[in-house]
Amino acid sequence: MSLFKNRTVVGVICILLSLLICFGVTPLFNKSVSQKTEIVRVTKEIKAGDEITKDMVQTVEVGSFGLPENVIRQSGTVIGKYAKADLSIGDYILNTKLSDTPAVENTYLYNLDGTKQAMSVTIKSFANGLSGKLQSGDIVSIIAADYKKQGATVIPAELKYVEVISVTASSGCDANTGEATAGDDERELPSTVTLLVSPEQSKILAELESDGKLHLSLVYRGTPANAAKFITAQDKVITALYPTAQPEESSSEPESQGSEESTASETPGESGVQ
Repeated sequence: MSLFKNRTVVGVICILLSLLICFGVTPLFNKSVSQKTEIVRVTKEIKAGDEITKDMVQTVEVGSFGLPENVIRQSGTVIGKYAKADLSIGDYILNTKLSDTPAVENTYLYNLDGTKQAMSVTIKSFANGLSGKLQSGDIVSIIAADYKKQGATVIPAELKYVEVISVTASSGCDANTGEATAGDDERELPSTVTLLVSPEQSKILAELESDGKLHLSLVYRGTPANAAKFITAQDKVITALYPTAQPEESSSEPESQGSEESTASETPGESGVQ
């Protein structure tokens, strides 16, 4: 009799629990699932490094269940910021995918003041661009084959130390530079390299680009402080070769003299690079 009573009690408890679930828990769950909230959704393809503008996003209402806590809910929060990763149409935006400042390689583009210029040159072959290993911040030398049609291969004094801003694939996206990793079979190969140069350097680069006979060799990769010493040494050479050069003036005379005045060059070793 006591066993029967125990089974009865257990059954009653089960029934009560099922009623509680049906009429208590389930409505609460359905209510949470049906709740709506506004989020920011991508309406145009956004590439890593792009500045997000008003026409790239929209605010839409979606179910709030399962949304990440860091999803952006107001469009004003994202406009004017920079994407840290590629975003496709329909994606919602997480705050971890945004940056207040442009990517490192784009910083120079927003800070150019006329003393230096950003200039791209074509990588004619895989080997010409250090086999795809160049990275932003690298210091390179520009090697000119058959320089000025004189049959000699030289490093022009003006282009001994040049800083790499970015490396770009033929698609227009930043190339995946650096050492390849496992599963990195779809890595885009570089097509152009963008350099930070003075007006005098840009003229020589334009000539070499036209001739199609330039190669890049890696000189230094390391801390920005040490990289700056190479650029300082190069700037001193430019000043010595073009003491009266003005940003708006051009002269064919200094260009022919500059590359031959090797005595004006200075190495970063003399400037204290470790």
